[in-house]
Amino acid sequence: QVQLVESGGGLVQAGGSLRLSCAASGRTFSNYGMGWFRQAPGKEREFVATITWSGGSTTYADSVKGRFTISRDNARNTVYLQMNSLKPEDAAVYYCARASLMYNDPSRRSGDYNYWGQGTQVTVSS
Repeated sequence: QVQLVESGGGLVQAGGSLRLSCAASGRTFSNYGMGWFRQAPGKEREFVATITWSGGSTTYADSVKGRFTISRDNARNTVYLQMNSLKPEDAAVYYCARASLMYNDPSRRSGDYNYWGQGTQVTVSS
């Protein structure tokens, strides 16, 4: 069983930065792509960013491109989301997720991920 534990959320002023972390259990972390998604109150969960198993390729939602950076440290079984120039519309619960298939191509679809963390709250004040 894989467990994902997010951390790093909090309250920040607009224009500020936060770095989210997601620590994964298990010995096969480096074989799977990882993604970040978010869900704001009253809205559907949406894709934020994804990174391939090797870290060689990343994909971002248009709304965060140029402001957010996803990265991973396979030696630490951890994936990160560096969030800069935060806007009030970035406020949400952020979830990390592990892809269902090993070595797969980056995916924006939540259905392509089968393990999810419990989420970490990000609040951005204007």
